[in-house]
Amino acid sequence: MTDLPTRRARQLDTRGGPVQDRTRVLGILNVTPDSFSDGGLHQAYDAAVQHARDLVAAGADIVDVGGESTRPGSERVPVPVEQERVLPVVQQLVAEGIPVSIDTMNASTAERAVELGAAIVNDVSGGLADPDMARVVASTGAGFVVMHWRGHSDRMYRNAEYVHAVDEVRREVEMRVAELIVLGVRQEQVVIDPGLGFAKQGVQNWEILAGYERFASIGLPVLVAASRKRFLDGVGSPEGAPPKDRDLATAAISLLAAERGAWGVRVHDPAPTRAVLDVWDAWRAARS
Repeated sequence: MTDLPTRRARQLDTRGGPVQDRTRVLGILNVTPDSFSDGGLHQAYDAAVQHARDLVAAGADIVDVGGESTRPGSERVPVPVEQERVLPVVQQLVAEGIPVSIDTMNASTAERAVELGAAIVNDVSGGLADPDMARVVASTGAGFVVMHWRGHSDRMYRNAEYVHAVDEVRREVEMRVAELIVLGVRQEQVVIDPGLGFAKQGVQNWEILAGYERFASIGLPVLVAASRKRFLDGVGSPEGAPPKDRDLATAAISLLAAERGAWGVRVHDPAPTRAVLDVWDAWRAARS
């Protein structure tokens, strides 16, 4: 696994050990009223900042701050509203030395967050939702998580049609990265995300996970973001249970992703994921 050689890359190397051998844990901070799992819990500034501290205490390496829900069926949020939610939080977390990624599809939000010290832009549209995103990422030197995307959340499932999901998603991700490089984004800035749950139904997500090596073969760092998503319903917990009951299944996927060399995993509750990754690190250390 390769560290992001951006001007802020060293801000990500906060937990000791050989960074290239560690899968990063991104803790999810939704500063929103309507996210599918924890909407409204951390919308207030004080609650958001405290939850970020709790995420780090529980084992997150990076806090991924978002102000716009991308749950299935969600509608877009005006950019000023998004920025009002996230920018004060980003500023405070950076001041406390907490590595931050900004989860946004809006170039102006990304630019302002990076100016405040965010190290990574995590764009679920891979820069397709805002044509100015590539310029912002290229000019700031921030890391850029490029997710596979086939449209906004209010219509994405209409596009969940594949003949061979792994091959088609891989090809579309690779093409998108090539387009971004033409637009000035350096390959060294890019992390790819196959987009679990986005324009993918049920078993298609498991096919993507089972085909992990096909995405790794692109030659770029890979982020796996399965946390609490609908396709985990009934796996390791009763069907219809609250999304937070999917954290053990999430941790299992985190371990399997780490074993395969994932750059990072994105989770709501870092504690179980950190526990399994620490066990795996100890196992590997004893074997070496």
